[in-house]
Amino acid sequence: MRQVAALPYKTDDSGAVSVLLITSRDTRRWVLPKGNPIRGLASHEAAAHEAFEEAGVSGIACPTPLGQYAYWKRRRNGQIKRATVALFPLAVTEQAEEWPEQDERDTQWFDLAGAAAAVDEPDLSRLIGGFRAPRRPTGRRERLLSWARRQGENLPMLRWFQALMPKQGRFFDQFEDHAATLVAGADALARLLQGGPDIALHVKEIYDREHQADDITRDVLQDVRRILITPFDRTAITGLIAAMDDAIDQMNGTAKAITLFELSDFEPQMRDMSGIIVEAARVTSEVMPLLRSIGDNATRILELTARLVQLEGHADEIHDAGLKALYKAAEGDARPMAFIVGREIYSHLERVVDRFEDVANEVQGLVLDHA
Repeated sequence: MRQVAALPYKTDDSGAVSVLLITSRDTRRWVLPKGNPIRGLASHEAAAHEAFEEAGVSGIACPTPLGQYAYWKRRRNGQIKRATVALFPLAVTEQAEEWPEQDERDTQWFDLAGAAAAVDEPDLSRLIGGFRAPRRPTGRRERLLSWARRQGENLPMLRWFQALMPKQGRFFDQFEDHAATLVAGADALARLLQGGPDIALHVKEIYDREHQADDITRDVLQDVRRILITPFDRTAITGLIAAMDDAIDQMNGTAKAITLFELSDFEPQMRDMSGIIVEAARVTSEVMPLLRSIGDNATRILELTARLVQLEGHADEIHDAGLKALYKAAEGDARPMAFIVGREIYSHLERVVDRFEDVANEVQGLVLDHA
């Protein structure tokens, strides 16, 4: 028996992730919105449909499953059957005031650790707990150095100590700040491809984030030239920040093309690719803090970069299917310009995902060199 489930999540300003759980109708235990595949809907669309029916949330569903888990389902005739559930991340953008099963279930937002502990299925608990690993706490030495730097700014007698400390720049902070612009830009891009009256606002958001990312990239390149001691090889630092910056540049390029051609309606495959971009940005933002201690986090980093590569491969499949459907529709309607314009948007979206794969390759190189 195969089913689909949504992992509804939201991220606050501090970067903390919350997951929405619901109670089952019979046992009242905490579960995720799930159900059987729905004829005519892709698996991630069916999962998103269940999320609204059971929890009243809607958002951006990633077409690439996060993984799968199994549980024993008791059917109405009393039989117990093993069900395998594909789990799809759903970045929540709206929560309705009313929904079909509102009176049948309770809903509650949990942090990742709380959600992982609340569910019964071990594999599901592992998937939730690993959705975004918490940042490793800094060691005693790092806390001491950080304290001394802060005090050195205020106490002249400690400035000599600050002057003796190795100058390694702010590269880790800059990587994390840039990843935050990718998350915001990807969210705006996905909302843009939903259409509606706020297209101009989403385009401006992407534009602003791209300029913010440019400022961070410029700071990184300046620091690479002037800092004596860097945490990684200088070419690795510039390669990583360049790949990240290319991703937000391509998002901005997509927004510019949409504005140029005055588009307001978008193909389902375009929206699916934007869902993959949202997930790729989330994964990238999880990777960046782990670079502070590559040796300790090597296994998790490689898992996450493998996820980025998986997302890029699935995006290629969606791109090809969407392009073929667009060609068939344009051929039948004798509208060659519709195909040309649509191909341009697909090309931009594909390049966005390709740049995230470049980020994965750069990070994997760091792991090979330093772990």
